[in-house]
This record gives sequence, C-alpha cells and structure tokens, in this order.
Amino acid sequence: MKRILALALAAMLTSTGAASAQEKFTFALNWFAVGDHAAYWVALDKGYYKAKGLDVTLENSKGSGDSMAKVDTNRADAGLADVAAVVPFIAKGGTIKVVGMVFDKTPLNIFSLKSKPLTKPKELEGATLASPPGDAQRQVFPAFAKLTGIDASKITWVNIDPAAKIAALAEKRTDGVSDYTTGLPLYEKASGKGNVVMMQWADFGFDLYAMSIMASAKTMKDKPKQLKAFIEASYMGWRDVMADPDAALAIQKKHVPELDLSTIKENMAMGLDLMKTDAYRKNGIGSIDDKRMCGSVDLMNNYMSMPKKVECKDVYSQDFYTKIEMPTKTN
Repeated sequence: MKRILALALAAMLTSTGAASAQEKFTFALNWFAVGDHAAYWVALDKGYYKAKGLDVTLENSKGSGDSMAKVDTNRADAGLADVAAVVPFIAKGGTIKVVGMVFDKTPLNIFSLKSKPLTKPKELEGATLASPPGDAQRQVFPAFAKLTGIDASKITWVNIDPAAKIAALAEKRTDGVSDYTTGLPLYEKASGKGNVVMMQWADFGFDLYAMSIMASAKTMKDKPKQLKAFIEASYMGWRDVMADPDAALAIQKKHVPELDLSTIKENMAMGLDLMKTDAYRKNGIGSIDDKRMCGSVDLMNNYMSMPKKVECKDVYSQDFYTKIEMPTKTN
C-alpha cells in the first residue's frame, strides 16, 4: 500500500513539475479572430505549443499599430503585423523585427460598394475612407498614394473600431474601407453578394510583403528558444490548416464560438491562396526571401515619408525560423 501511495505521489509531483515547466507566452493577433488566425488555435488545441513547453495566450488587437505597440512595450512576446506597418514603426524607434511571414502574397486592398465603386487610385481623391488609426494600410497609405500619383490630402479618413468596418461600408457611412482581400466574404455578407468592389494594391505596383510574425528585441534576447519553438509550432498549425481546412475551422469554432463558419470558411480559403506559393513549397511555410524583404523595405524608403531611412537588416531576422514543409496535398 505504501509503495502504491509513493508511486502515486511521484506521478503527481512529476505531473506538477511538467505543468510548472510551461512558460507563459502571449501572442497578439492583429485583429479579432478570423480565418487568418485558425493556425494558432490549431497549434493550441493539438498541443503543439504545450509539447514545446509553452503556455500560449492569444490576444485580440485593433490593427497592426496596436499589436506592434503591445510587443514593443513587452505586453506581448510576439504578434502579427503587416510589414508595411513594421518598417515605419522601426523608423520611429520601434525595437521589433519580423521573424517569420504569414502571407507570401500581399492582400492589401480597399473595399467599396458597387453603387459607388472605387476601382482606381485616382478615384480615391474626394472620397471618405474608414479605418482604425493603427490599421497597417492606413499607416502605409502615404506610400501607396505617392507611388500611384494621387493627392492624399484630398482623402478624408474616419476613425472607427476594427469591428465596425464592415457595417460602416454596408450602411454607406463611408465610401471605402481599407482591409485585406481575405475579408471579402464578411463584407459581402453585410452588403450582398456581388455588391462589394475590391481595389487590390498589387494591381497598381504596390506588391510587398504583408502579414508577418514579429517579436521585440527583449523577446529575441531573453526568450530565443521559446520564440523559435512558438514559430515552429505555429507553422505546424498552418500545415494542418492547409491539409484540412474544415477540421481547422471546427477547432477554431470550439475556441471562438461566435465565429460564423459560413463566411469564415471562404475567408480562410482566400488567405490560404496567399500562402500556396512556389516559395513556400520550396523553402517552407512562412519562409522569408531576403531579396523580396529588402525590396519591400526599399519601396517603403522610396515612397513613404519616414523619420529616417531603414536598413533592411534592421527589419527582420532569420535566426528563429524552422522549416515546416507544406503538406503534399492541400485543400
């Protein structure tokens, strides 16, 4: 009997020790939960983070500006942010760096209604655009305006909460909204199928890296192993999303019950299309191409007014990346 009790106590102590070994790691999303974020719940639900000793918390934000501020002030260990927002943030003294990519293709875009379509950059002059102040596209819009030759002073920006974007356009309280192309299903649900028009920035020469995983200098210095483990586990989650999107959505729905799967499914599919590239097939999910990253930085330096020129080496690091292969079959 004593031996049984001793074994039970030893097992309990071992279990307690394993639990205490889990290190807290906060990850700031760039928005409220959508299909773009499914991978992190998949990694959480399947125990990928736990297996690497991480107790991960996923936290909503109000755009890249908000998520970058959380990471830079150490309220989060890492987060999601658009490269277009990261570069000017660094120019202003931010200590963050991109440590992995999410989308390989850019989803930067402006939504408008078919009843008053904005299809070309010049049509934005005189228009009202709605966006949170910290929205990545709003922050980088001056570069887009300069590249396309439009007068940014003729555009009126209205501050709104991220969750209010869709309603603002549907109710015609704004002429346009800056948002990722992946949001189309959400906008069409509110405004009607076929009633929403997209102006994709890449069509007008503004094709640069977009959504990324970034971390602070403190995290990179003090938690290098944890950061590397988090990134690897996250890309394992993305691998599983690519292999079985429906299963991934079921997992995300379990953790975020308010999700509307009828729109999020298409939203996720559009995001995956931005990731199913030859580069990711060859180099791994979320891999960073040095030449393309530096090209993105050059574009920002040339077309955006920033306090100082940003060196490419100060924008990203390859030190924490582990290659995770894309699944041989993707849905």
